Amino acid sequence: MVGQLTPIIILAIIAAYFLLLIAVSHFTGRNASNADFFLAGRNSPWPLVAIGMIGASLSGVTFISIPGVVGADGENQAFAYMQMVFGYLLGYLVIAHVLMPLYYRMQLTSIYTFLGNRLGTEAYKTGAAYFLLSRVIGAAFRLYLVAIVLQQFVFGPFGVPFFVTVSMTILLIWIYTFRGGINTIVWTDSLQTIAMITAVILTIIAIGQALETDLSGMLAMVRASDYSQMFFFSGGWNDPNNFFKQFISGALITIVMTGLDQDMMQKNLSCRNIGEAQKNMYLFSAILVVANLLFLTLGAVLYLYAASIGLEIPERTDQLYPTIALNHLPAAVGIFFIIGLIAAAYSSADSALTALTTSFCVDFLGFEETEGAEEEKKRTRLYVHIGFSVLLLVVIVVFNALNNKDVISQLFKAAGYTYGPLLGLFAFGILTRRQLYRQWVIPVCVAAPVLSYIINANSVEWLYGFQFGFLIIALNGLLTFAGLWAISRAAEGE
Repeated sequence: MVGQLTPIIILAIIAAYFLLLIAVSHFTGRNASNADFFLAGRNSPWPLVAIGMIGASLSGVTFISIPGVVGADGENQAFAYMQMVFGYLLGYLVIAHVLMPLYYRMQLTSIYTFLGNRLGTEAYKTGAAYFLLSRVIGAAFRLYLVAIVLQQFVFGPFGVPFFVTVSMTILLIWIYTFRGGINTIVWTDSLQTIAMITAVILTIIAIGQALETDLSGMLAMVRASDYSQMFFFSGGWNDPNNFFKQFISGALITIVMTGLDQDMMQKNLSCRNIGEAQKNMYLFSAILVVANLLFLTLGAVLYLYAASIGLEIPERTDQLYPTIALNHLPAAVGIFFIIGLIAAAYSSADSALTALTTSFCVDFLGFEETEGAEEEKKRTRLYVHIGFSVLLLVVIVVFNALNNKDVISQLFKAAGYTYGPLLGLFAFGILTRRQLYRQWVIPVCVAAPVLSYIINANSVEWLYGFQFGFLIIALNGLLTFAGLWAISRAAEGE
């Protein structure tokens, strides 16, 4: 039975899946306090956190876009993305042995509180504001990718407008996160990670059967194809897939998008102690390498299968996986693809919404500094949760009107500009003891991304053909650090 998944069947699958998530939310969110919403009472089982973090890290972007770029030209073609994944491992070591011990020692709820204690209110608010901007953009990209697939294959045939599709997508997240927060997400994200990986494995198996070969035969086909190259050294620094550019970028992206990101760190901080949090990070790193290898193998297999049946590759390569899964493979594969796609998107978006709510409540409303009734704070938290849900809706609709490039590239390029000041702020706070002239912090942190954009736009002309690519985050962080040094003075007593 191939290509027989009707929009009604897909809707039924989505409804059943969300009933399961809501059931989990009911049991984990009962009588949840603000402390449970923010950090799950610091009592989360570390293996569960590690599994859940995989889904949040991979997201719908990886689920669709990474397999799609395997056979495309430009950044991350073939298995080049693994060079970045190996860089991730270096970044996770820095997080586990530098950042997490700092956060646990200070008993932080919001990691940006460190900036306030070390560099002052201006740095604190600036760092938190950049996180809110970064995470809203990132979550919107991820949800947008899922919304356009749902629109094309599910809601579009019923004449449902894109705006309504996105609204329903976000409403479902809100329903199962508004009570339990992290206490719920630790469990639902683990469930969603398992669903996503299962979908990939079943797709690879189904394509192997369609090509009339076993797993070893299919792997041999991948190795013999043009899609299997993993390391790129010969192209030099102008090559967007150059090993050193990808590796260094991977390490820096991990440090800022995990270690300096309230969303990802909030799960780590919900572990019982620093030892369990570090074990969580080691397990998470190992699983992540295997998971990314699976996604890249899937990408190569999809292109090989498309060639075997004469399928024209979609102009937007992130449409290749859904096209094959829903139209050319057995219905069971299509069912698991839908579940995997929803799981991939929601495992990152649900925790993002919770982290945005946490950061705003702690960093801007001062939940940990102000006295007040628990019920009153719960009510305020609910309003903030709703507010960020609406904001995500608006950003996704705007992005739909403007987007014309691969989502994976857009995501990392945006992160390079919005996370760069965070990298500079934390590096300055951790690596130096200097004190800032605080009135200049905001101008410096605004100027650094602007200068980075200008330099990047002219790098080919100014730097003899060099293109920063994902390394833009290093330039941005360096400019921020240099600017902070210029507006600082030696600490008293030095």
